[in-house]
Amino acid sequence: MEGSNILVIILIIIVSIAGLFALIWFNQSRTPESKLNNMLDKISPDFSFYDLNGKNYSLENLKGKNVVLFFSEGIRCYPACWNQIAFFGSDVRFNAGDITVLSVVIDSPEDWKKVINKIEGLDKAIIAIDKNGLASKKFGMLTLPSSMKYGSQPGHTYVILDKQGIVRYVFDDPRMAVNSDQIFNEILKLNK
Repeated sequence: MEGSNILVIILIIIVSIAGLFALIWFNQSRTPESKLNNMLDKISPDFSFYDLNGKNYSLENLKGKNVVLFFSEGIRCYPACWNQIAFFGSDVRFNAGDITVLSVVIDSPEDWKKVINKIEGLDKAIIAIDKNGLASKKFGMLTLPSSMKYGSQPGHTYVILDKQGIVRYVFDDPRMAVNSDQIFNEILKLNK
């Protein structure tokens, strides 16, 4: 009788360990980062933004251009996000030819119009208003490690689309650094 009890205990331990490993594997495949990486090499989720002047930017009308979508917390993310947005606005590499950079924010256009001249370059950037956070939700931007307002606002995340609207690169940066060189180098890879 003792031998069969030990066998049952050993089987329970083995099944428990196997179940634990399965649970860990399942959860890792569902992390926000893995969802972000699952977008790679697929057509971008559809989006439509308006800039501060009312110009529309959509997946459809941006085909033929390499597109950088920089999802950020916007106004509340000073100075980190403002600095990246300003760098994109003033860096000639991102403002010539076949590249369009959209700094995607959930803020209202009125709020941005109040601060647009506070840092050099902000006024040159394309501030793309994500009304009601619809695109941020579609892209899964609200639950990434860089989001300081987890579940309600994006953090500091880059998505690069090729000229056909295919997602070719994603990068979530909880450090909230200015990553212009890194992003430009990824765009260069698209043109090879």
